[in-house]
Amino acid sequence: MNELNIDIANIRAIGVTNQRETTVVWDKTTGEPLYNAIVWLDLRTQSTVERLLKRIPGKNKTFSKFKTGLPLSTYFSAVKLRWLLDNVEEIRRAVEDGRAMFGTVDSWLIWSLTGGTNGGIHCTDVTNASRTMLFNIHSLEWDPDLCKFFDIPMEILPNVRSSSEIYGLMKICPSRESGALTGVPISGCLGDQHAALVGQMCFRDGQAKNTYGTGCFLLCNTGQKSVFSEHGLITTIAYKMGKDKPAFYALEGSVAIAGAVVRWLRDNLGIAKTSQEVEKLAAEVGTSYGCYFVPAFSGLYAPYWEPSARGIICGLTQFTNKNHIAFAALEAVCFQTREILDAMNKDCGIPLRQLQVDGGMTNNKILMQLQSDILCIPVVKPSMPETTALGAAMAAGAAEGVEVWSLNPGDLSAVTCERFEPQINPEESEYRYARWKKAVMKSMGWESSEGPSNGK
Repeated sequence: MNELNIDIANIRAIGVTNQRETTVVWDKTTGEPLYNAIVWLDLRTQSTVERLLKRIPGKNKTFSKFKTGLPLSTYFSAVKLRWLLDNVEEIRRAVEDGRAMFGTVDSWLIWSLTGGTNGGIHCTDVTNASRTMLFNIHSLEWDPDLCKFFDIPMEILPNVRSSSEIYGLMKICPSRESGALTGVPISGCLGDQHAALVGQMCFRDGQAKNTYGTGCFLLCNTGQKSVFSEHGLITTIAYKMGKDKPAFYALEGSVAIAGAVVRWLRDNLGIAKTSQEVEKLAAEVGTSYGCYFVPAFSGLYAPYWEPSARGIICGLTQFTNKNHIAFAALEAVCFQTREILDAMNKDCGIPLRQLQVDGGMTNNKILMQLQSDILCIPVVKPSMPETTALGAAMAAGAAEGVEVWSLNPGDLSAVTCERFEPQINPEESEYRYARWKKAVMKSMGWESSEGPSNGK
């Protein structure tokens, strides 16, 4: 900040946004994590999911859908926490001794930044809590029945607060030297995808955004009513902008692998040195030449929720080269978005007329044009792409006691955007999409936890 000639006294508040579902358990007496965080994509929990499913009548994955909005999946925090309790002796002991604290990454950050072992605040916000599978999204409280089902002691859970209120003041604990921001309130907290929804100004019922990061996340604001999907989407809390403000809900389509497929081509296959080079390879051919890539590296998320799927590349011929595979990888991101957008349109009944997009991959112009072609609707990208950080800042600045700006829709300024319009005929788009769906079917039922696989 000093290098940018920004006076630190101008920092009025701090907002936190985080990778959701990723699970941390730490020792409140030492302030140290008791094990590595288990990230959202981790598949070690597959056997835990299968064991839990056996306890549910009819092995019904959606048994808690109307309480949590979520299916039973390796994706959500409760399963990760159960795995930690089953597999890490250190954590089991800490729970028995009353030393353990659980949280998603936001909780760990807020606790550490507000003092840690020296009076740190153990809290989370409703958006992150709604991704644990332990939280009732209607009563906005931890659910005792679900905690009992997963056998998780409620005393290790953080307090649940709104997404925009003062949780505590910055107070760096002794082990962390810097203290320039001591006394500044931490007053915004949103899971990353919810923060992007706010940063894209999607405050009205029916407004939606798609974020292209490691995965792909399409969220549509459904207002103050929770809508339950018939087509494989999940119901989540969009935000709650203040202690006494109502919770808003969203339908979400979550895709596990988007940007990660480009990274895989770069790091695992070595067909390009940079992500930009992947875009260049794809641009050189402008087609996948009938090759389809289903990057189900962590199984399939929405709309299938099929953990047994694994990645496949099909339709290969002697003519196929690395350019076609690069193009097929970009197409895969667009087809996966089309699948969740189709599900969203069916559930909402009103088709989206355009798609607002953000995230690192939106710098890839070929991808954005391809996305518009495959969806047959315009794709709109704001000129300020860091919408996730913006959303967290908006929540922090609007909190009671900070109030540096208002989030009333009438007070928000219009955002400048770049537009991509469809350039191919819908018939061609439909043909390619039908072939993609055929490839998806072939990726399923590949893995079972019975085999000698290590589950990584």
